[in-house]
Amino acid sequence: MSQVYSFIFYLLFACRFISLFISIANEKRLKKMGATEYGASNSALLTVAHLAFYGCCIWEGYAGGAFFSDNLTLAGTIVYAFSILMLYVVIYAIRHVWTVKLLIAPRAYHTINTGFLFRTVKHPNYFLNILPELVGVAFIFHAWYVLIIGLPVYLVPLCIRIKQEEQVMKQQFADY
Repeated sequence: MSQVYSFIFYLLFACRFISLFISIANEKRLKKMGATEYGASNSALLTVAHLAFYGCCIWEGYAGGAFFSDNLTLAGTIVYAFSILMLYVVIYAIRHVWTVKLLIAPRAYHTINTGFLFRTVKHPNYFLNILPELVGVAFIFHAWYVLIIGLPVYLVPLCIRIKQEEQVMKQQFADY
């Protein structure tokens, strides 16, 4: 990867990594408030799928001898940067209830965000962060096999998560 693209990628990756610490802190706080976790096994599967997707993209890129300094890498970096930006927009929008797990706090602590972003995009964390993130990483590393095979595999637990989240939110919140 060219030095500029490498620096940008690692900087964005660090931002992605920092989001995990935010998630862990929020999870601890939510559980102290009495939050309930739903779909724990699917959350674990999503974590494995996410790590595998990154790992396979990196492996395919280096094994395939991609040069990482072309327009495709630039496009992937832009898409990846957009995804990280949207991740932090979502985190800021829902603050203390944002985690990588499906946790629902008691009603007194958990409100439904009805802002523009959440009215416009039903699940912005998944559609504006996760999916562009995966596509961006695949483009950066020229990982076509991972994109063609791995993304549909990843979509299975992601669709399950969305379905679980929809069910839980409708059960817990009349105004959802």
